[in-house]
Amino acid sequence: MTKFQFGLITTRKIGNAVVRNRTRRRLREVIREQQSLIIGGCYIVTIARWRAPEATLEQLRRDWHGAAKRAGILDKISGNQPQLPAL
Repeated sequence: MTKFQFGLITTRKIGNAVVRNRTRRRLREVIREQQSLIIGGCYIVTIARWRAPEATLEQLRRDWHGAAKRAGILDKISGNQPQLPAL
């Protein structure tokens, strides 16, 4: 199975460079945590919306997982529930 590829888009509407980079790091972490659930060979583009910088990491996880589920990019064999680490 080939790996997936992803891109993150954070526009200046979100905030200054510090805020955009922090948001990108958090979204990368969310995707990294759920990479075992994502089917191989797909290309994913995640666009951070204006509320992303204020969202908690748990809210970003839930939102990203829900969007991935709706998009049909989650592997059915691995299950539909994300394997999230305990906080």
